[in-house]
Amino acid sequence: MGTISLEKMNHLFWLGRYAERVYTTLRMFDWYYDVMIDKNPMEYQEYCRRLAIPDIYTDVENFTQSYLFDGNNADSMYANLMRAFDNAVVIREEVSSEVLSYIQMSLDALKLSAGCAAPVLELQKVTDYLLAFWGCADDYVENEESRNVLKCGKYLERLDLYFRFDYPTAMLEKEYSKLKNRMCRVKLVCYDEKLEEFIQIVRNPEARKKKYTEALELLGEAVEV
Repeated sequence: MGTISLEKMNHLFWLGRYAERVYTTLRMFDWYYDVMIDKNPMEYQEYCRRLAIPDIYTDVENFTQSYLFDGNNADSMYANLMRAFDNAVVIREEVSSEVLSYIQMSLDALKLSAGCAAPVLELQKVTDYLLAFWGCADDYVENEESRNVLKCGKYLERLDLYFRFDYPTAMLEKEYSKLKNRMCRVKLVCYDEKLEEFIQIVRNPEARKKKYTEALELLGEAVEV
């Protein structure tokens, strides 16, 4: 298979990031939603803080509807899934119609859940389709470099989100190893020293608190597309 263009690389990388962003944040949303319903209705403020998105919401119901389904809300699940879809459409020939179809089905499932009495239960279909998207990508994205760029976006986004939500060090180490493994196989510009600084902060509990913002900056600057 031939070398992919820089433009396709960009779309593949961001397709991976946005697909993973929706998948992981939906999983976290489920946990926070339970807390909001059973214990603290204002817990969505902590959720927004961790994602560094503006708290523009008036209450838990407004947060749920706007954050999940509002296309005019740039931080919403819908907006992020649309970004994944837009990137996938541009490179349909690279990723195949089969792979694109799972992003479309995720988007359709999200839209349908907006009208449900219990939308959170219906959102499981979105995560299921996104899991199927990744499985399908392994089978139908024929260019190995394309698959690796897609996975680079996935693992970088996962590292970012896992760090924001204070996942255990062992889980961050695992995703870090996956990212490094994929980065060695692609022509993306990677600043290894920034990734190394990031993981050193992750490994130090005190540093994770004191250098939280610095760590996210390092991760954000580690890969150029």
